[in-house]
This record gives sequence, C-alpha cells and structure tokens, in this order.
Amino acid sequence: MTSIDSVTLGANDPAAATRFYDAAFGLGSQVRVRASETPTTGFRGFTLSLTVSQPGTVNGFIDAAVAAGASVVKPATKSFWGYGGVVRAPDGALWKIATSAKKDTGPATRQIDRFVLLLGVEDVVATKKFYVARGLTVGKSFGRKYVEFETQPNSVKLALYGRRALAKDAGVPPEGTGSHRLTIGGGDGSFTDPDGFAWEVATEVR
Repeated sequence: MTSIDSVTLGANDPAAATRFYDAAFGLGSQVRVRASETPTTGFRGFTLSLTVSQPGTVNGFIDAAVAAGASVVKPATKSFWGYGGVVRAPDGALWKIATSAKKDTGPATRQIDRFVLLLGVEDVVATKKFYVARGLTVGKSFGRKYVEFETQPNSVKLALYGRRALAKDAGVPPEGTGSHRLTIGGGDGSFTDPDGFAWEVATEVR
C-alpha cells in the first residue's frame, strides 16, 4: 500500500452529494459517494483539505461550495501560516481550503495543488506505526502531534493529527459518536485502522 486513490463519503442522498462535489470542487473520481444512513453525531474524526496557490482561489472554492449548498464553519481569514477557511458539505463532511500565500499574485483559478485527508487519531505515534507496517513511508513527522505520509503523484495525501487538535483546527467541538461515514480507497486489501477508519481496494469508475 503506497497511496490513496479515492475517498468515499457516506451520505443520506448520494445523488445530491455527487452534484455538490462536482459543482464545488471538481475532484472527479477522487471523491466518491455512496448511500449511508448509519448513525453519526458531531465530529466524524476527519477533515478533507484542499491546498491552493493564493487567497483568491481559496475564496473562489469557498464561494462555489456555499453556492452549491455548503455552510461556512470558519470564514476564510489570514493567519500566521497563510489564508484559509472551513466549510461543511451537505453530507456533513468538513472541508478546509487553504493557501500558504497571504497575497494574490494573479487571477483566481480552479487549480488544486494538494488534496489531503487528515485523520484525527487518539495516539498519533501508534497509528503512524500501524500505517508504516502496512507499507506507507513517513514524509514529515512532528512527534506526537502530526504525521504526513509520502504520496504518489495525483493521489490523495494522508496525514495524521490528534483528534482534539484536528477538531480545533476545523472549528468544531471534538465530541462525536457513530460512523465516520468514510471509506478510504487504495492499497491491496480491506482493513480497519486503530481509530476505526475503513480501507478498501479502490475500483475504477466506469
């Protein structure tokens, strides 16, 4: 297992969710949707992040998401690390759109530089060891706080963050119960990680 080909989100109305993602982000087969009515409350333990080149592009994606039905969780604003904001998709998934740049250097685009899945875990070190044992290579590691794995081109990057820290970054309370409503597509088999995130072999979209 060396990469994530896609993420599949569970939604009560998969057709509506698919229309939302096509209109808001245009990620194609990297984001898939399937019907799910499994109980879930509060923070689902993960966020999805789009890294872009400049503030104008952040604003463009957030505006498109809101126009398609998302709600703003954290308005886009400047910070010491750059500029970004968080929205909640109609299916409940949290999306952060951000850039390290603080000023625009050209017209806004729809170009996405990185698509990152951040898992909020109880023990970053233990979960890192689990994924290394399954074949992932650590790209960046900051002790017990954050881990980022190396990624093949055009695949979804995987990162680990403490659950409470990830919820704080997203602007939501850390409490949550029930299903993650997330399935990660990639690798060579199906399994569940120590924090209950399910993986399956990614299949081609026909």
